[in-house]
Amino acid sequence: MKLTILALMLPMVCNSFSFAPPRQHPRLLSRLHASETSLKSERFADELGIPCEDECSMDCFPNMPESIHPGVLSGQGLMDLLKDAKDRKYALPAVNCVTSSSINTCLEAARTNDAPIMIQFSSGGSQFYAGKGLDNTNYKAAIAGAVSGAFHVRTLAEQYGVPVILHTDHCAKKLLPWVDGLLDASERYYEKHGEPLFSSHMIDLSEEPISENIEICEHYLRRMSKIGMVLEMELGVTGGEEDGVNNEDVAKEDLYSKPEEIWEVYERLSKISDKFTIAAAFGNVHGVYAGDIDLDPEILTRAQTYISDKLGPSAPADKKPAYFVFHGGSGSDLSDIRKAIDYGVIKMNIDTDTQWSYWEGIKNFEDKFSPYLQTQIGNPDGADKPNKKYYDPRECLRAAEVNTVDRLTQAFSDLNCQNILGLGPPEEPENTLGPRRGGLPV
Repeated sequence: MKLTILALMLPMVCNSFSFAPPRQHPRLLSRLHASETSLKSERFADELGIPCEDECSMDCFPNMPESIHPGVLSGQGLMDLLKDAKDRKYALPAVNCVTSSSINTCLEAARTNDAPIMIQFSSGGSQFYAGKGLDNTNYKAAIAGAVSGAFHVRTLAEQYGVPVILHTDHCAKKLLPWVDGLLDASERYYEKHGEPLFSSHMIDLSEEPISENIEICEHYLRRMSKIGMVLEMELGVTGGEEDGVNNEDVAKEDLYSKPEEIWEVYERLSKISDKFTIAAAFGNVHGVYAGDIDLDPEILTRAQTYISDKLGPSAPADKKPAYFVFHGGSGSDLSDIRKAIDYGVIKMNIDTDTQWSYWEGIKNFEDKFSPYLQTQIGNPDGADKPNKKYYDPRECLRAAEVNTVDRLTQAFSDLNCQNILGLGPPEEPENTLGPRRGGLPV
């Protein structure tokens, strides 16, 4: 009942700040200009012919710009979300997903925290999503896996009633054919739907000379901005190891970007489009380490000041022209996270901590029910008692999901990213009985 009433009120809430005549559907406002024949449906659910009720049917959110809607964002809606994050000083958690279970966990966590989220795939994660039994010559498995994951996100993000930035993570020079394949898919999707399949891609050429890094990013920004996509570029090196990229032995000075370098990136990319973010290095390290990690978020505010001085009268009023992203967020001190947000960070990557929380959920499940997980038949309740409802994979996977939702809730809190949308807490889901109508309470 509560959701039905809210859904009825939202058209009034979304337009409560203006007395202008009714405008075009908010979902269409978030897209770039396209012919009428290409915009065949307003919601992905409409195209699939699946139910779209309660929050799924909302056009926008009480506390957000009306271009921001449930589902995957691009174009104006995506830029409005980034601006809203910077203005209200919160950052989106960006979580690497490798299965449909990890995607669903992110969506559940986002709705639980009444917030937007970024779901992203790495090249290795995309290949795993397709299945390690599939040949990956020319990255065809990684392309297919990421596209498959994108359609999964599009199908369920609307159902959970949350806005999602659908992103891909680090793409080094050798992996550019992977992103090329995904851009091909987004351009084809745009031709039919007026929006790209993905929201954004990251191009990580931090190991290349800065001139080459910027030049290649310019090429991709020209291509991506035409269909309403955002480019994330990396400047400086993120230490540690992530998805097969090992920077554990990188020189310490390379972990810190210089304001002059950040300005060069900003100046050149701004001539093409405003649809870009910068992963500037300020001591970031992938993974969780006990060693010497010295984050210096002050680099970001010095860069914002430097850029603002260069822009002069055209600098924004808040003197924070750049959108920054925070790589290697797992294990970071809360004080550093909050400073980074104050200085213009609108997204923080979380991978290592969610990998651990997912595994920990399975580990704790096995610890709790170990006597019931050793044989198919026979447990402390009797030698002839079956154990099927314990070893059913849905049980341990659900334990992993619940544990990861809890960890992500901590991340949402750390990032000031709770109660953002204005929906309030979700209602308890109904009709969710476990296997054979006797699921375990996990």
